[in-house]
Amino acid sequence: MESGHVERADQASQGVTETDRAAATDVPPQRRGNRISQSLGRTARRWAEYSELSGAGNIARRAFANNSFDGVLTMVGVVMGGFAVGVEDPKVILVTGLSTAVAIGISGGWGAYLTESAERQRELTELERSTLTNLHESTIGQAARAAVLIVTATDGLSPFLAAFLVVIPFFLTAFLPSITYAFYMSLGMALLALFGLGVYLASVSQENRMIYGLKTAVAGVVCMGLSLLVEYLSG
Repeated sequence: MESGHVERADQASQGVTETDRAAATDVPPQRRGNRISQSLGRTARRWAEYSELSGAGNIARRAFANNSFDGVLTMVGVVMGGFAVGVEDPKVILVTGLSTAVAIGISGGWGAYLTESAERQRELTELERSTLTNLHESTIGQAARAAVLIVTATDGLSPFLAAFLVVIPFFLTAFLPSITYAFYMSLGMALLALFGLGVYLASVSQENRMIYGLKTAVAGVVCMGLSLLVEYLSG
């Protein structure tokens, strides 16, 4: 008798499972797409709330500008060094450049995580002491943890991506007449990236975009000139 009850219970549970699966597969694609978009929308609103509450957006914006600037100029130094000594193998620039990009990305992200975590924990601890409340699972606590992730991702990815952009032409040397074209394209892309960064900063400060773009691009020209000067003095 007991085995019969068990078998019927198993069949009933299997029937429920199959019914649930059938119901899930019967959901129209449009409805599934709406559910996904709604879920993404809720997640985006929640992260936007965390960003506004913690002030992470402003910090991330400054980190993006500073670290992208560092990434581009660092790579300008790498490319100019290869150009000055007459490197003819694109692999040398790619390995050196990408290794440098990874290093500055790890440096930015790791350093940001450690410092931001310490600062957010200090602020949260002080607030808990003043309110005599455990805020770890509160919206404030969640916003603090979200801020750490936002700032860490920005600090780590922005210099890496900016540096990677500059060395892209060296992936294309097989389609170019000589590696010299890759050097010129790389330096041109660096100046363009710096100019674009200046335009972005001008849009934030609501200043003249052309002037800001030229200000940041001039930094690249100065870096190139000093690299050539170093090569001349050392030669």
